[in-house]
Amino acid sequence: MPKRNAGRRGRARKRRANAATEPGAGPATVQPSAPSAPGPSARRERGARRPASERVSHRDPGGVGERPQAPWHPWPFSELLIFVGAIGTVVGVIDRDGRLLYAGLGAVVLGTLEFSIREHRTGYRSHSSLLAVVPTALVHGGIALGLFALGARGAALILVPLAIDVPLFWLLFRYLRVQFEEARRERVFALRRR
Repeated sequence: MPKRNAGRRGRARKRRANAATEPGAGPATVQPSAPSAPGPSARRERGARRPASERVSHRDPGGVGERPQAPWHPWPFSELLIFVGAIGTVVGVIDRDGRLLYAGLGAVVLGTLEFSIREHRTGYRSHSSLLAVVPTALVHGGIALGLFALGARGAALILVPLAIDVPLFWLLFRYLRVQFEEARRERVFALRRR
């Protein structure tokens, strides 16, 4: 009969009382037991001893410290903009209304860019790729529209903007990454001073 749980680790069991711990028992040899796993209180104490800059929330990987607040803090305007834009996008797709679709997509992009820029500039979390893609996509679209207006067709509409996109994205990404690393160093330093 095959063992079903051969590869899995079983649940820890309570230690049985030794003969030495039972009342009325004579002297007995106590065998060393394997160290038990630390309980939740020991894990909490270890987490409390870490400096604030090293504590990472399970809900927020990559973030250091508290999330930066918007200037309009009590009101979630960015989140509402994303939510309304998502609804507008879905309705625009269902009704085949181009204006509503583009307005919804624009609202989602604006809401997302607002908190991404805020988190990136304060050193909370890096959004270098996202923030480098947006201007690159705008430049790509502008070049493609310009070439189309000049009469270019086919591969020229793809290859010429792409030849500009790659170096532009790389330069923007490197610049944004350096900016984030400086802001992150300042943020960690400020958290350690507290």
